[in-house]
Amino acid sequence: MKKSAKFITTAMLAATLLIPAMGVSANGESTETANGNEKFRVLVDSANQQDLKNAKNQYGVQWDFKGEGFTTNMNAKQYEALQKNKNIKVEKVPEYSIEATSSEPLAKYSTMAASQATPWGIKAIYNNSSLAKTSGGAGINIAVLDTGVNVNHPDLSGNIEQCKDFTLGASITNGTCTDRQGHGTHVAGSALANGNGGLYGVAPQSDLWAYKVLGDDGSGSSDDIAAAIRHVADQATALKTKVVINMSLGSSAESSLITNAVNYAYNKGVLIIAAAGNSGPAQGSIGFPGALPNAVAVAALENVIQNGTYRVADFSSRGYSSTDGDYSIGKYDVEVSAPGAAVYSAWYTGGYATISGTSMASPHAAGLAAKIWATTPNSSNVQIRANLQNRAKAYDILSGSGAGVGDDYASGFGFSRVQ
Repeated sequence: MKKSAKFITTAMLAATLLIPAMGVSANGESTETANGNEKFRVLVDSANQQDLKNAKNQYGVQWDFKGEGFTTNMNAKQYEALQKNKNIKVEKVPEYSIEATSSEPLAKYSTMAASQATPWGIKAIYNNSSLAKTSGGAGINIAVLDTGVNVNHPDLSGNIEQCKDFTLGASITNGTCTDRQGHGTHVAGSALANGNGGLYGVAPQSDLWAYKVLGDDGSGSSDDIAAAIRHVADQATALKTKVVINMSLGSSAESSLITNAVNYAYNKGVLIIAAAGNSGPAQGSIGFPGALPNAVAVAALENVIQNGTYRVADFSSRGYSSTDGDYSIGKYDVEVSAPGAAVYSAWYTGGYATISGTSMASPHAAGLAAKIWATTPNSSNVQIRANLQNRAKAYDILSGSGAGVGDDYASGFGFSRVQ
């Protein structure tokens, strides 16, 4: 599916790629208040290295992306003044946010419901309505880039391998990834909940890299996200391990920093799974980073059987009907589908919650990728992606606006499942 869209809706950081500068204050979001002036995040670049150095000294550095420039915080007057400098290129950095249909869950639960040990989405992706527990994913890392994770949650604590915060300032804070919003904990639960508290995810033996890239309001700056993506790739290389990134976040605006980071990670062997977005059923509504060719965009399915298959939710973002049937992935394409409506999973309080959104679909696909990769650890990320596509073709989605026989703009190749 190829189309240019009209809808613009523990350890080490590779010093040659990302150099965080110390001592620059930031709150992890794209705006902050300093001296009564509202500040926002910008990307600054220049072909003249002396001008670039001067700008760094003047404004401070949030993240240094080397050949792409550096990010910093400035107010409107500073931004306007810098725009007049012909030797400097400056642009605002887009904000990204969670891809749930609501910032509040449909329901919250303080204790685990025995009937939800394997929620409907887990049973569906395993194609087993009587499933009692899950297995798989050993040796594979799932990096959840989100609002953080409650690392003490009984269904997740045994899986934590890394916990890092990219929102606290101009450096990576190791050992903390506190989730005060809930979204990241919920996402992690669907991917790999281990059953210790009663809840099972798709790949419960996977290791969790919990990277906090979004603030407590569920939004964050694209440079923080790009820094985390690159860090995942560098960690995967340094530790010689396989990693699946899950990004249940998005924006209608493309960030060059995130695009380049996704390409960097993909070329380093990392598999990137991302939510398609919640702007459906309109065509051309897929957000970034899901819209990128090197990210697997996941559409959301409802727990409704129609025309003999699960149904694509109306809220799930769509690609373009003109690309139907080509079984090719380009920009702004849905690739696969997974359960995303009324999904029960872990919550940041230590309890559980039910949420809807493509945010919930993405970790189902990420968990499946980890489960598959664990069985063929010598496979490349490209081969695992092809495996997901082939599994999707075996379960075509025929229900929901835009869904139809074969590759379609609503469900992509279909529903990737364990069997």
